[in-house]
This record gives sequence, structure tokens and C-alpha cells, in this order.
Amino acid sequence: MVIAHHRSDSLTAHTARRAAARLEAAGYRIDLLDLHAEGFDPRMTVEDQPDWGNREKTYSQETHAHMRRILDADVVVAVFPVYWQSVPAVLKGWIDRVWNYGFAYGRSKPRLAGKRMLWLGLAGATADDPVAKGMQSVLEAQLSEGIAFYCGFSHSTVGLLLDAEERPQRLDAEGNLLVGAAVAGAEREAQYADFDRRTLEFVDGFLAADPLAA
Repeated sequence: MVIAHHRSDSLTAHTARRAAARLEAAGYRIDLLDLHAEGFDPRMTVEDQPDWGNREKTYSQETHAHMRRILDADVVVAVFPVYWQSVPAVLKGWIDRVWNYGFAYGRSKPRLAGKRMLWLGLAGATADDPVAKGMQSVLEAQLSEGIAFYCGFSHSTVGLLLDAEERPQRLDAEGNLLVGAAVAGAEREAQYADFDRRTLEFVDGFLAADPLAA
């Protein structure tokens, strides 16, 4: 379970905890990787730069420690806020440094072959915003096609969790940003409850598609 948010009290962190609890109830043991809390540096280093002529290159100790955690996992779940229709820099940097040549790709049979991936992205756009459909397509192309399947994962699902903001935001037909009034009180609690429901639906759908082996 990979969390890519700088605040432990964020809706992203809450969503990760809800998803983790559901996975534990299904029989999974959770290795929680909070990238910010663990102080992961997303910047590429010379030591971790791919060597295209040597797929057996020894990368940094930090990178190899993260590689071992991925190898130990049957399922990788990333929970993150959607920034610019993509993942935050800390998550992208984790993929850049850890999902490296010779480990995640660059072999006839990828070391990550057969693993499964669930991406849970939180977005402020409302469900009726026309941008939502394109955002889903962009994330699926980047995350499932460009990363998970390229690295040999047998299954990848992108769960886009819209309506994450307390002030609903959408674009009108002319492209103007419309920001609604802040949601509070019982209405906000109902919004949280619906958000949790949609999160668990994504997790349950993912588990149904790839049940835990006996």
C-alpha cells in the first residue's frame, strides 16, 4: 500500500487506510509505504540512473530495499491525489528510481510478472465535469498501459475517485472554472460516506477480478 501525500490527515491517507482495511479483511497482509513519512527522495541520482548496457547493475541500497518490498507483494496499491492528470512527483520519482531497468523492465520475463496493481487517484473534479472522462483515459494510458502492463503486471485497475474537494469544482462549456460553496456539516459527512463507498467498490471490484489464491 503506497501513499503519496504529504499530510497524514489528508483524504488520501484516509482512503488508503480504508482500502487497507478492506484488503486485510480479504486475507492480505499490508506493507504500508508512506513515501513522505519514510522520507523517500524522488529525485533521480547517478547511482540509480539506468545503465542500458547492464541489466544487472547494482543500484543504491535505498532503491534495492524498495525493490525487495515490491517483490514480496502479490498486489501493489497506490493511493494519490491527481495532479495535472497524473501522479504527484514523489510517486513518479518512486517509480523512476525503483521500477528500474533490469528490475521492473528490460528482461524477457519481467520480475514483476503476474503481480496485480490498483491505482486509486483522488480528484477534485466533479462527476459531471466533462474533463473526468478524459482524465480517466489519460490515467489508464499512463498507469496501466505505460507502467503496470509494460512491467509485466497481469492486471491493473485505475480507480478515479472524483468529488474529493469540499468546494465542488468544474469547467463550464467555455472552459471557465466554476467553484461552488464549501460543503459542511451533515452534507460533508454524507460526501465522505459516499467517497468511502466508492473506494470500497473499487477495491471489491479489483478483488473480484483477481481473487486471493488459496
